Amino acid sequence: GYSKCRAYIDPSLPVTKAGTDMAGNSLPYWPGYSDIPAECRATYLDWLAGGRTDASYNPGYMFLYFYGLERRFLVDRPSDDEKREILDEVLRLQKLYESSGSARRYLGSFIEIAKLDLNDKSLQEPIFENPGWEIPLSLKMTLGASVAAGETLSSDWVLSWLMCHPERNLRTPATRCPEEFKALFKLRFDEKFPGGLKVQTPKKILKESYRAASGEFHVDLSPALDGQPIPDISNLKKPVNIAQKIADQVTDELDKFSRFIGRKPDGRGSLEAQALLPADLRQLFPSAELENLKTWARSRAEAGGLTPVTDVIARLEGGESGKIGKRQLMDAADALARVGFGMAPDPRFSLRTPKADEPVVIFDLGTSVEKLEEVSSRFHEALIELAIGTFVAHADGHFAEAERLTLRNRILNTNGLDEQEQRRLFANLDWLVAVPPNMSLLRQKLKSASLEQQASIRAAVVAIAHADTVVQSEEVAEIEKIYKALGIDPKAAYNDLHAGRVLDGPVAMRGAEPGAPGEAIPPDHSSVISRLDPERIAAIRSDTKRVSSVLGDIFSTDETNDTNGDEPPALSSALAGLSVKHAGLVVEIIERQHWSEEEFLELSGRHELMPSGTLEALNEWAFERYDEALLDEYDGYDVSPNISAALKKEIEA
Repeated sequence: GYSKCRAYIDPSLPVTKAGTDMAGNSLPYWPGYSDIPAECRATYLDWLAGGRTDASYNPGYMFLYFYGLERRFLVDRPSDDEKREILDEVLRLQKLYESSGSARRYLGSFIEIAKLDLNDKSLQEPIFENPGWEIPLSLKMTLGASVAAGETLSSDWVLSWLMCHPERNLRTPATRCPEEFKALFKLRFDEKFPGGLKVQTPKKILKESYRAASGEFHVDLSPALDGQPIPDISNLKKPVNIAQKIADQVTDELDKFSRFIGRKPDGRGSLEAQALLPADLRQLFPSAELENLKTWARSRAEAGGLTPVTDVIARLEGGESGKIGKRQLMDAADALARVGFGMAPDPRFSLRTPKADEPVVIFDLGTSVEKLEEVSSRFHEALIELAIGTFVAHADGHFAEAERLTLRNRILNTNGLDEQEQRRLFANLDWLVAVPPNMSLLRQKLKSASLEQQASIRAAVVAIAHADTVVQSEEVAEIEKIYKALGIDPKAAYNDLHAGRVLDGPVAMRGAEPGAPGEAIPPDHSSVISRLDPERIAAIRSDTKRVSSVLGDIFSTDETNDTNGDEPPALSSALAGLSVKHAGLVVEIIERQHWSEEEFLELSGRHELMPSGTLEALNEWAFERYDEALLDEYDGYDVSPNISAALKKEIEA
């Protein structure tokens, strides 16, 4: 015609003595031998003479060669033996230039057409990687033929359909963890479609057109099977939507494992990675380390459960961690739960997370658990009641076995809890016995309690106070704090303690039953309910008031002595209710959003204050004035932004 084939070598055209443009700086996007500069022609001939194996040459030279192979195969139509030789050569070139996206795409399209022409058996296998923008022709043919024959599609073919579909939406776990993704997709697909997926046969017939990479010709294709046209599945939506939903479910299940692999790319097969795998995959991706974790957890549970939190993190992460955060603890709890063991407290529900020098409790969950966060609302309520009960039991400095037994029985008798939730509450009880709760942490939970919850909490504290048969004055004082936090008159505590039950709460009544005629009314046994001495209660109440009065006088005197009449009026208004030492501490505290434990210790020392007492005093004051804690104890101390902003505004005014 009017132009020469791009691939043809014209010996009459000049070339330079040396081919030096290996980078292809003078090479156009669609090169043709007759059109490129003499320097590029020399470079191309050097590449051919060198065996076509040097991938450092620009891919354009490889394409110039490929244009000839493509034309020879599809236009000249040589023997099948030569076609196979050409196919093998193109496969070699694709691997040689695998880093080139254009090479993967254009050579891949040709390879598929060539294999179809030669009836290559490899086309009968699913495709899970597709560099092109359309479903590969071979996959269309295989799927279309199966659908036309009335066959159901297995998980591999449905996943292949999704992976090659232009509208697929695959999140990170699918690409970061491809083997785990494929294995779990198969499991979830087989659960939903144990006999395979039945697809309705489309009316549209499959027709394709191959456009040469050189742009010089195209070939129209009408694939057939046993002389019959093949249906075109390209526009079917339902099977792809089904596959997408399963893929979404699978990526959700792999999310935690994927995040771990993202943080530690070389961590696959490690103890933590294995524990984060969905349970269904552990047998398919076994790990000796996981069995070692299970053995260790069982030994700790059988030894009583109490284990330093640093030991747990070291066991899972393979080394000691100076600072333990909430995310580490949640990952540890998840990892243990996947081998059938629990860790208390769980950061999702606890009043606070354990500090680095405190223990946690390892216990047997009875079964593997995938989602620890899925618990009943009654579990949340029971956990708060448990914390309050242990708070009261700790008040006299001695946690009696009778008190522990009372709290365990309360867990057993709480409606709405399943067996696993009971196990978790028992473990939390063990932890609360070892690590007493703080009133400032309880107060936030108490203020939002419903009337029904209030009655349940009151019943719990009264029961625990009576558990060891002696109600100590320290217990009475702490119960008063609880009633006050609930918004109930603290005086009601004495009435409840005296009666041995909540007097104004919901009362369970036995249904009325008709008695026999003339039956005598039984005597009143209400006096048996309470074994407390009314005079003793009155004495305790009097002692408590007297101690409060004395302490009040002492603190009042201290405050007066501290101020020496020099306290600024604006500061008095903004920080009313605090001593000068505490007020000075607050002024410094609100300048930052977070203080480490070491910084808070040093800051308290400078103001001649004890850290533990100071924390409770400041939070008590903050609750009275702002209805929330000033300092939230987590990995140090977080300062309430609301209180900080309000105080700064008042002090500035």
